[in-house]
Amino acid sequence: MNTCKVVSDLICPWCYIGKRRLEAALRELPRGTDVPVSWHPFQLNPELPLQGMDRNEYRRRKFGDGERCQAMDARLTEVGTTVGIKFRFDLQSTIPNTFDSHRVIWLAGQLGVQDAVLEALFGAYFCEGVNLSNRAKLIAVAASAGLDAVRTERLLSSDEGAAEVRGEEQEVKSLGVSAVPLFIIQDRLAVSGAQPAEILLRAFEQAERLQKKQRSRTRESASPSGDPAGSPSRHD
Repeated sequence: MNTCKVVSDLICPWCYIGKRRLEAALRELPRGTDVPVSWHPFQLNPELPLQGMDRNEYRRRKFGDGERCQAMDARLTEVGTTVGIKFRFDLQSTIPNTFDSHRVIWLAGQLGVQDAVLEALFGAYFCEGVNLSNRAKLIAVAASAGLDAVRTERLLSSDEGAAEVRGEEQEVKSLGVSAVPLFIIQDRLAVSGAQPAEILLRAFEQAERLQKKQRSRTRESASPSGDPAGSPSRHD
């Protein structure tokens, strides 16, 4: 059975596009194939204040030229339509600090509603312009996807999940990862970027072939007298 770990950040539009492409790839796998998907934290801007930053100011500092920013938004909007995402960059006023959002996603993973919560957060931010630095709004969006609001508020009012999020992020960065999304399949193959569904599908198929080879080698090494077929050895 394949597994897929996805390293992402909620302020990354390509991560949202990558989620859609991953879902398309999973639909193409043979019927009955089970691929557990888990989402793991990466902060593109960990230095942002907890209340976030004005989006126009942030983009001016990072990209400079306004026309360049407009071209980037137009390109993302075009790509988004191909995977069913209607980006509304015009509704966004704030680039949030995503640390608390990652803690909420971590909690959602513990409670079995991670994908739904992640989808709700992506949609709220990119399609509705919700400021995820606002704790009340973050709780409300998570609750709309099935995460208990009281439980989420208790998380955010404490340090719960903070060490886990920092630890996971540090582990990823220690591997040299500096950009997202990153798809890690069966802990064997890594696919970087929001690659088309067909590339992700090939990665799943390759991981499955590698897994079968590993199982075959394991059976061979466990066979009596090293017999690769595992058949009884004849001794005259």
